[in-house]
Amino acid sequence: MHFKCQVALLLCIALTAIVTEAFPQADTDRPAVSDEALESTLKDKRYLMRQLKCALGEAPCDPVGRRLKSLAPLVLQGSCAQCSPKELNQIRKVLSYMQINFPKEWNKVLKQYSR
Repeated sequence: MHFKCQVALLLCIALTAIVTEAFPQADTDRPAVSDEALESTLKDKRYLMRQLKCALGEAPCDPVGRRLKSLAPLVLQGSCAQCSPKELNQIRKVLSYMQINFPKEWNKVLKQYSR
């Protein structure tokens, strides 16, 4: 899997975890994240920055950030066979959003996870 896609997948999983924490649903292995919930999360720049800083080791992590860090190795190995088409579409959306709205942090993430 191309490196940028792997990092995008990592960020999407992080945002999925964020949204799941904010909008819990019925007991399922991995609740679906609505497009509306994802949009709402993407608009919360302060929360996104906190999660990015956690992922970069620049700030303490909350439970969502800790989950992000635990999922990072799997994602970087290209392990997302369980992702649905909707999740893959959301990954593309998050990738685009992060590159446009957080270019400085995006570059830091690329550098950190390319080691």
